[in-house]
Amino acid sequence: MTGHQRRPGGAGRGARGAVLGSRPAHWTRLPSRVPPGPHGTPAVASGAPERTVPWLRVGAAYAWRLILIGIVVYGLFTILGRFQLVAVALFLAFVITAILRPVTDLLNRVLPRPLCVALALVGSILVLLGLFALVGNAVAGESAKLAGEFRGGIHQIEQWLQRPPFRLSPGRLAELQRQVMHYLSTHRANLLSSAASGLGRVVEVVTGLALALFSSVFFIHSGDRLWGWAREQLLPAGAREGWDRAGRAAWHTFAGYTRGIIIVAATNAVLVGVALLALRVPLALPLALLEFFAAFVPLVGSPVALAVATVVALAGRGPVTAALVLVLIVVIGQLEGHVLHPLVLSWAVRLHPLVVAVSVIAGSIVAGVIGAVVAVPLVSVIWAVLRALRAVPP
Repeated sequence: MTGHQRRPGGAGRGARGAVLGSRPAHWTRLPSRVPPGPHGTPAVASGAPERTVPWLRVGAAYAWRLILIGIVVYGLFTILGRFQLVAVALFLAFVITAILRPVTDLLNRVLPRPLCVALALVGSILVLLGLFALVGNAVAGESAKLAGEFRGGIHQIEQWLQRPPFRLSPGRLAELQRQVMHYLSTHRANLLSSAASGLGRVVEVVTGLALALFSSVFFIHSGDRLWGWAREQLLPAGAREGWDRAGRAAWHTFAGYTRGIIIVAATNAVLVGVALLALRVPLALPLALLEFFAAFVPLVGSPVALAVATVVALAGRGPVTAALVLVLIVVIGQLEGHVLHPLVLSWAVRLHPLVVAVSVIAGSIVAGVIGAVVAVPLVSVIWAVLRALRAVPP
């Protein structure tokens, strides 16, 4: 073996086994041959990554997140639907707490907290019972007079329908009355069963009111401590600050909306009661109370209540008074929309009228009258929570 020959693994190799004076070994990946596409255009290799339009990727990312949120919301409403009585009772307890908490805090400056809670609850119950008793006495005192006025009013309506543009004959009106009486006589069993089911609903309402009062006692007395306990026990340490900020924003919005809508409803009821008393419309106090409760359904409640007042005015006082009540509907609607809502609800989240209308209709479709009442404060609370979570904490 000559000196120019080297043994494998001998001294002629470097420390890494490479021959001295040679280049280090490396791998080279040759491009794979891809057959050309049709018309001689180069085809894309199968291993090349796909290129997606950016807006399509963003839309897909938002789509699956929205689908997930929709599933969670649907499941939440399904659970609330199964426990509708409990959910409505807790909502009513929050409303009571939002109304009576400032009164209790004011009394707590001079009285013990439990006594303040008892005084606020008992006093509000007595005020409501006195109001209903006043309305009942007014209806009972005017019952005989109202019967005669309504008979005369119905006769006036019949004469009005016989004139242009309706031109209904007396025989046609009599036929309509016979059809109504026939319907009542043939569907008497259904009406009785509806009344019986209504008694069951009355029991549910009483149970819900009892649960609402029981819950509101604890919410008014120690709501902050209950929220602090739930935050410390149910939430991880890293999420407590954000959830606390969101919860306080939600309560501030809900309480502001509740107090504001009660002020708006009371103002509307007073204005309607004074106007109906001035026009000598029958059942002025019950109609004012109806206006108070109807104002809790935004955009829809007040016109419906005043439409009922218009029918009563037409039957009891004639078309001129009914026309004046229609003017009252327009005036109160403008006052409520342009003065009361911007002034009173300025501390709550103000939603666009389109959002309010869609929320009321969607809530009525999902849960009837209860859904129409709950929809707007629920949307306001959700929007306030989103704003609080987006904000940077100080």
